[in-house]
Amino acid sequence: MATFSDIKHKPGSHHGHLLELAKPFPPVKTAVVHPCSSDALIGALEAARHQLITPIFLAPKKKLLALALETEVDISAFELIDVAHSHAAADKAVEMVRENQVDMVMKGSLHTDELVHSVLTHQGGIRTDKRLTHVFFLDVPNYHKPLFLTDCAINIYPDLMTKADIVQQAIYCAQAVGIKKPKVAILSAIETINTKIQSTIDAAALCKMADRGQITGGVLDGPLAFDNAISEEAALEKGIRSEVAGHADIFLAPNLESGNMLAKELGYIAGATTCGLALGATVPIVLTSRSDTIAARVYSSALGQLYTHARMGPA
Repeated sequence: MATFSDIKHKPGSHHGHLLELAKPFPPVKTAVVHPCSSDALIGALEAARHQLITPIFLAPKKKLLALALETEVDISAFELIDVAHSHAAADKAVEMVRENQVDMVMKGSLHTDELVHSVLTHQGGIRTDKRLTHVFFLDVPNYHKPLFLTDCAINIYPDLMTKADIVQQAIYCAQAVGIKKPKVAILSAIETINTKIQSTIDAAALCKMADRGQITGGVLDGPLAFDNAISEEAALEKGIRSEVAGHADIFLAPNLESGNMLAKELGYIAGATTCGLALGATVPIVLTSRSDTIAARVYSSALGQLYTHARMGPA
């Protein structure tokens, strides 16, 4: 059986490369929403130290100043907007985006649903005609290149057209870090079409949508089971000839459950580290878990900075 068990690169080097890619670009003015935990606050400050973001803190002033004192960090150099609570902070961030005061949003210590609700509000939100999606950027030590995995956080059971948006946003994200024509593996349980497994039919349709220009910028193949998506040898053993198999830049999961489990399996078993963004709103959202490390927040900020400048185009 083909495996990919050998260490292919120094763990963390792909994430470190994000910081190198970001160096030529100016920091992005960012609304930091309710950073009322030590990791959320320090993560934003570290992202600022790396010149990835210029943070504007949105939080109850007394609470944030007390946290800064307890954490022994100085936030006096940055703007702090006093709001009553986390939901007000989310609403204020959306307002600032709509008024072109910030170009990115960074989630602090509030729940994802709370922030997403403000983003998607029909009156006053920052939604677009695309679905809001989430993409992970994974550094997997025993995979030979960076790996994007989507959607693991927002769309629970995406239909075909939602998957098309998810794929397109992931392609844009991969292009922002220099992957000119990302290879997309559309995952399922098997690699053949089966009418009883909807994800195989969706995969075939997505590939044809790419052929017809409804999805652009990438090379799509699917359905692919995980073994033949991750390993060219496994694909060849099954008679699959594919330029994507074994060389995928992006994995599209069939649904949130499978994607979320895969991300955590890669993290806890394969030693992967992650960062990520929510895309599809008018600006990118640094959407980390409340339990994420400071490093994950910094690397997510780097990814958001690169995405922002890529979508803005040359200065």
